[in-house]
Amino acid sequence: MKRLSNAPSETVSHADTKPAMTPEAILNAGVTPAHSIPVFESKDIEVVNGANMGDPLSFAAELDLDDTYELNPSARTHRLSVETTKDGELIVGSDTDVGNPGGALHLDCCLTMMEATGLTTELIVLVEVDADGNVANVFGLPLAHMSAKTGYVLVGIDRERARRKFAEVACVSFSRGTQITMASGIQKAIEDLSVGDMVLTRDDGPQAIRWIGQSTVRAVGDFAPIRIKAGALHNQNDLIVSPDHRLFIYQRVDALGAGRKEVLVRARHLINGDTVMRQMGGFVDYFQLLFDRHHIIFAEGISAETFLIDTRTRDALPRELKDALTQTLPGHENRRHMDFEVNESLLDHPDAAELLRRASSR
Repeated sequence: MKRLSNAPSETVSHADTKPAMTPEAILNAGVTPAHSIPVFESKDIEVVNGANMGDPLSFAAELDLDDTYELNPSARTHRLSVETTKDGELIVGSDTDVGNPGGALHLDCCLTMMEATGLTTELIVLVEVDADGNVANVFGLPLAHMSAKTGYVLVGIDRERARRKFAEVACVSFSRGTQITMASGIQKAIEDLSVGDMVLTRDDGPQAIRWIGQSTVRAVGDFAPIRIKAGALHNQNDLIVSPDHRLFIYQRVDALGAGRKEVLVRARHLINGDTVMRQMGGFVDYFQLLFDRHHIIFAEGISAETFLIDTRTRDALPRELKDALTQTLPGHENRRHMDFEVNESLLDHPDAAELLRRASSR
């Protein structure tokens, strides 16, 4: 049995190995809502040429540069549910498709792999550790599409970038051109906003922007942005957001059966192939808005959440701001809106977006 302790300490995102949690413990641990990511199991990605010929994907200490990997023809991504405990530990969520619920998760490294064409693909390696410190599972989170029968030469192993890359995946983001409602009532393109600008929030009136993040990512696979067409949720223009961006919807009638009229839904759960769809291809410019606390603001007329600082997203902040901001923004510990998030099962409807549009109509 492999032990993560054999790997350099910097590959582990948390200093101590925590035992796996039982499902009951998860319920009592004050975890944040689960964040689902598409991962390959280690056996799906195998060395076909090099020092580790025949070995599956592993953690940084066992990898060798210049090894060539291939994705098994039958490989497919699985949904790994990731939650954060109140102590800031990453664990496997209770509703996961792979891994053991409650198992401790560590962000090990970010790999750069190159195809024969020169195109590079990044892969985040996550390691699940059991109560004895043994490696239970190794997962690969691809940040771009990977194809079977394609050789991927390992050209980079970076233990520091894993946390930042994972944070970028976990961040909720608006796309370039999104019109944000300001405190004055006017709308302004998100790329034209500045730190200190006053934005209208749903619950706390005008609030000042503390930080604006920006990143450009490939619009491929599970990471392609979600386009919500004009009118789909009473929005005047199309709204393009990151897949896990949560939208706040007030139902005049509880059409979802959530037991309340106010709900938070992830954009990707509303995909219907018509008015809500993935926008595939090319690149997308993403922007993140940080305030003193987690807020609901208005983007293209739709109520949507802002950047929330937690273990998963903290490393998306610039290094010089990370410690200062997280220490001076205690409001992010009060995740008051998270109680409104609905389980994906309640959105198992032929057209959840249309159901919510009707339920929220005047």
